[in-house]
Formats: sequence, structure tokens, C-alpha cells
Amino acid sequence: MAAPELYLILEISGSDLEAHAARLSAAIGAAPIASVLLRPASGDTLDARILKPLVEAVQTRGIAGLVADDADLTRVVRADGLHLSWNKDQPGRMAAAREVLGGRFMLGADAGRSRDDAMTLGEMGADYIAFGIPRHVEDRDTAFARQCELVSWWAEIFVPPCVALDVPDTHSARALAHANADFVAVTLGSGMVPDEAAAMVKSFSSAIADAKMPA
Repeated sequence: MAAPELYLILEISGSDLEAHAARLSAAIGAAPIASVLLRPASGDTLDARILKPLVEAVQTRGIAGLVADDADLTRVVRADGLHLSWNKDQPGRMAAAREVLGGRFMLGADAGRSRDDAMTLGEMGADYIAFGIPRHVEDRDTAFARQCELVSWWAEIFVPPCVALDVPDTHSARALAHANADFVAVTLGSGMVPDEAAAMVKSFSSAIADAKMPA
């Protein structure tokens, strides 16, 4: 199978558009990226005045721009789609989002560790299924092993692509590439400077490419 593509997550905090744009530009210039998810940093909210120019910058580069968890805002800023972060009622949230967005927008969702939710979301027409590790999970090692199993299971059986979220380092990125994830997320925290963002994207890109090199 081909190497996975990068799914960039840009965390947004505050109203410094210039800083956000510089971090984004450095990241998307560092390696090929399939899509960019714009989501608020913990405790923050997204503002359309900040979001819209960032979405436009992504789309100008031919990259899909996604917004986290707000279907109305997705329409306002004319993003390409919506990502639903993990929640106990993902099918219900998926149905509500489709009512707002219709069929013109991409819609993906994090199924967490639930195979049932993943299959239900797929049947509901999710454009991709993601498997992440929620922040409240304490045993990260066990959760990561389960995440790899879920990614491999989904990739082997189902058609909608699979995104591996909450990837902490290049070692994990490489393992998830081996598990046949279609996309591996690289998350840029709101405090990163452009050089740090570019270096992180390059390292993840190399890790997932190396994982698929013939032995």
C-alpha cells in the first residue's frame, strides 16, 4: 500500500492572524499535506474573522480546509468540510451536521475506540473515519496499541479512508503508517513558531514515507 498522507491540525488560540498564518505557511511549505483541520486550542473558540483567511490560504494551495465541530461556522467561512471530534453521541452529531451542511461539504468523525460507532458513521456516509485517543485517557500505551489495531481493522475491511489522530511523535506516526492508516495527523500547537512547525511536519513526512519503503 502507498504511504499515508499528512493530515495537518492547526490549533488556534487568540486573534493574532499574522502569527497563525505564518505557522500555517511554514507547515504547508515543508511537505505535501492533504488537508488542514483548524481547531481551537483547549479553552478557546474559533472566530470566523480569523478562520476565513486561513481557510482561503489553505484552499489556494489546493489543500482541503476543515473546521472542527461547528457546522454553521464551516458554512460561514466556506471551508471544504467539518470534522467532529470524539463525543459519546457521534451518530447523533453526524446526523445534525448533515442537516446543516447537506451533501456539499466533507464530513468526517473521530470514532474514538468504538468499532460500532465507526461502522455506524461509515453507514451514515462519513467521508472518513478517524481513530484518536481522547485527552482524558491515562494509559496512553494501551490506548495506542488499540488505536493501531483499529486502524488496521478498518483499513482491511472498509472503503472510507481512515485518519489516525492524536499522534504524539514520529515513532507513533511510523507505527500507524505500518497499520495502513490513509492519513496520519500532525498537530501544531498554538504556541509553535514557524520553524518548529516546519521541522515537525518534515519529520512526520519522513517517518511515514520510511515506514512504507521496501525492506
